[in-house]
Amino acid sequence: MIFNKTKLDGVYVIEPELKVDERGYFNRIFCREEMAKNRINFNIIQVNHSLTKEKGAIRGMHFQKEPKAEDKIVQCLKGAVYDVAVDVRENSPTFGQWVAEKLTEENKKMIYIPKGFAHGFQTLTENSFLQYFMSEFYSPEHSSGVRWNDPFFNISWPIKNPTAISEKDQNWPLIKKI
Repeated sequence: MIFNKTKLDGVYVIEPELKVDERGYFNRIFCREEMAKNRINFNIIQVNHSLTKEKGAIRGMHFQKEPKAEDKIVQCLKGAVYDVAVDVRENSPTFGQWVAEKLTEENKKMIYIPKGFAHGFQTLTENSFLQYFMSEFYSPEHSSGVRWNDPFFNISWPIKNPTAISEKDQNWPLIKKI
C-alpha cells in the first residue's frame, strides 16, 4: 500500500500495490501495520456499502460529532466518484479547506479521512458502488453535515448540475450556522 499525503494533515490517498500474474492480481486493502507506519491508528468497527444509481448524484457532506467522531477509509468498487474531504475542525489551520480524489474501480485508490473532516462524493458514472471502513458505529444522534454547495467551502464539483441529492443533504446548515 502506498500512502500519499494530501494538503490536509491526516488525509491520505492510498494506492494499491498490485501483485499481478497470469491469473489476475492480488492487493491489500487494509493492513494495521502499514497504517501504523504512517501514524494512523485505525480500528475497523463497521463496514458499509453504498450504491448510487445516477451519474452526477451527490452524497454528503457527512461526519459524526464527538464522542462518536469517526475515521473512514472509502473505496469505489464499481464505477467512479469524485470523493471530497473537508476540514471542519474549527481550530485547525486548514479549517474550511478541502481535497478531492477520483476513485474508480480501475485505479483502486482509497481515501483515508480522519475525525474532524466531512466527507461526500459525486458519482461520475451510473451505478457507483462504494465500500466504507469505519472506526465508529453509526450514531444518528451524533450525525451531522455541512452543505455540499456552501460558498464558504467553494467545492468545485465536476458535474455542475447534480442529478440527485437527498433532502437531508440539501438542508445541512451553512458553515456559519454550525
